[in-house]
Amino acid sequence: MTNRTAIALATLLACAATPAFAQESEAPAASDADKINMVIVYGEDKCEESNADTINVCARLSEADRYRIPTQLRADVNDPRKEAWTNRVLAYEYVGRDGTMSCSPTGGGGFTGCGLKEIDAAYAEKEQDPGLAFGRMIAAERKKRLAAIDTEAELVEQRVQQFEKERAEREARLQAEADAAAEQELQDGALPQPK
Repeated sequence: MTNRTAIALATLLACAATPAFAQESEAPAASDADKINMVIVYGEDKCEESNADTINVCARLSEADRYRIPTQLRADVNDPRKEAWTNRVLAYEYVGRDGTMSCSPTGGGGFTGCGLKEIDAAYAEKEQDPGLAFGRMIAAERKKRLAAIDTEAELVEQRVQQFEKERAEREARLQAEADAAAEQELQDGALPQPK
């Protein structure tokens, strides 16, 4: 009896541990992606600077919003009183329409337009979202970082070009001095001595 219980317990533990192993293997390596720290700061709070390992993105809100409920949760966004008249009129576009791509229960393929209608509504809502756009802030921070890298590379390239120019001038001067010394020896009548 205890043997069966032990086997059942071991099987249960093995089955419970399997999804955890699968989830760990699917996670991307931390070294492959940039570490991104998204922070909301209020008023005049300090925002940490980004460094070589981490991109810090701060969204600044007013001091009055520090202890308030987030704007997305303050009111019902689906309240019909907040809907513009143009949106209400556009909704009538679908009235009486049936058939393919119409999102209606009538007509052949009437259901096919429902997904498209929901996708359009989701994108429209996303454009009007008053929330914080961390994605755009991260892209701007990456662009700023790449601009700094390009500027630094340009400065290094200018130093290398200056060094090459000075080296070429120095070699030309040494060659001219060697040629002048050889010419002087020929004029003195002495043969040049091998080195």
